[in-house]
Amino acid sequence: MGKALEGVRVLDMTHVQSGPSSTQLLAWLGADVIKLEAPGQGDITRSQLRDIPGVDSLYFTMLNANKRSITLNMKHPEGKEIFTKLVSGVDILVENFGPGVVERFGFPWERLQEINPGLVYASIKGFGPGRYADFKAYEVIAQAMGGAMSTTGFEDGPPTATGAQIGDSGTGIHLVAGILAALYQRTRTGRGQRVQVAMQDAVLNLCRVKLRDQQRLAHGPLGEYPNENFGDAVPRSGNASGGGQPGWAVRCAPGGPNDYIYVIIQPVGWKPICDLIGRPELAEDPAWSTPQARLHKLDKAFALIEEWTERHTKQEVMERLNACNVPCGPVLSTAELIEDETLAALGSVVEVDHPERGPFKTVGNPIKLSDSTVEIERSPLLGEHTEQVLGELGFTEQGIGDLRAAGVI
Repeated sequence: MGKALEGVRVLDMTHVQSGPSSTQLLAWLGADVIKLEAPGQGDITRSQLRDIPGVDSLYFTMLNANKRSITLNMKHPEGKEIFTKLVSGVDILVENFGPGVVERFGFPWERLQEINPGLVYASIKGFGPGRYADFKAYEVIAQAMGGAMSTTGFEDGPPTATGAQIGDSGTGIHLVAGILAALYQRTRTGRGQRVQVAMQDAVLNLCRVKLRDQQRLAHGPLGEYPNENFGDAVPRSGNASGGGQPGWAVRCAPGGPNDYIYVIIQPVGWKPICDLIGRPELAEDPAWSTPQARLHKLDKAFALIEEWTERHTKQEVMERLNACNVPCGPVLSTAELIEDETLAALGSVVEVDHPERGPFKTVGNPIKLSDSTVEIERSPLLGEHTEQVLGELGFTEQGIGDLRAAGVI
C-alpha cells in the first residue's frame, strides 16, 4: 500500500528536540527526511548526555529515526548554492533556529518562495511576534510561560515542571498538524505557505482547561479542587483531576516510590468501590452516596480507598477495579515501561540496532494507520548520506570530492 507521505521530501534544518520530534513523525509516516547538519559537529545533541563515549547519544538517536543526514556549510558560497538546489526539490523545509538565523544565511521567506513557490516552510520559535519574540526558549521556559508550571505541583510547594516534554515535543506535534494542513491546502492552490508554531502557544493550548478554570473563578471557589484557599489565579492542586470526575493517586503495597494507582470516582463507580473496600454502607449513606455529598470531602473518600489499596499491589488493584468498571491506572515507572510486554507487542517501545552503539530501545510511532505501516529505522550517522543526496542533485564523484576538500560538506 506504500506509506502515507511517500513521495514527500523534507529538508530538515532542525536540532535538539522540538524540531526533530516533528520531522521524525513525518519520516515515520513515510516522508523522505533529509537532515542538514554542519560539517564536523552536526546536531548538538549527538554529543549531549552521552552514555557511551564517542558515539551518538540516545538524545539524538531517539529523535532522528528514519532520516538521512547530509553535512553542508551554510556560510560557504557553494554551500548556499547547494542549499538552493535542495530547496527547489523539496516539499517542506523545517527549522527551529533562533529568530533571524535563516534570514542571516541569506534565505528569508520571500527568497525561499522565489526558489520554490510550492514550498511549505515550517518554523518553531519560542514565542510569537511581540514582546517576547526575540527571547530564547527551552522546554521548561515554555512550560513556565505557557501556564503549565503555575498549575503543576502541590498547593504548598513551588511551581513544578512536568516530566512530559510538552514544550518541545508537544510543539513538534502541533507543527506536524500545521505542515499536513498546508500540504493539503497546496493540492487545491498549488502554493506553499509559512507554518509557524510558538512553544508558548503550544503549551498554552495544552493548558486550556486551566484557562477555563481561571474564568470559572470569577463565580467562586472551584469545588473540584482540594484547595482550601483560592486567590486570583488557578492554584496548584496536586493530583486532583480538576475535571468533572474526581481522581487522586493512592498508595499501594509494598510502598515504593511509584507504588501508586490513580483512581477516578465516577457516580456509577461509587457503589462498586464501596463494596470492594469493605464499606458497602457508604453507597447508601446520604452523607456519601452522591457526587455532591462527596465533593467537599474527597480527601476523606480517597483516604478510605487508600486504606484498602495499601494492602494490595498496584497491579492487583488495577485488576480488581477494572473488573468493577472503575477507571484507574497504576503509576508506571520508566523501568516498568521500557520492559512492558504489551507496549513492545504494540510497537510503542521498540528495539533498534545502531552500527556504533549497538541495540537500544526507543519509542515507536504513536500514530497507527491501517494502510501505512511504520518500521522504526536507526538514526543516521553524521553526513552518512551526503554523497547519495548530492548524487541525486547531479554532482559527480569528483565534484563531491572537491566540495569536501573545500570544506563545503
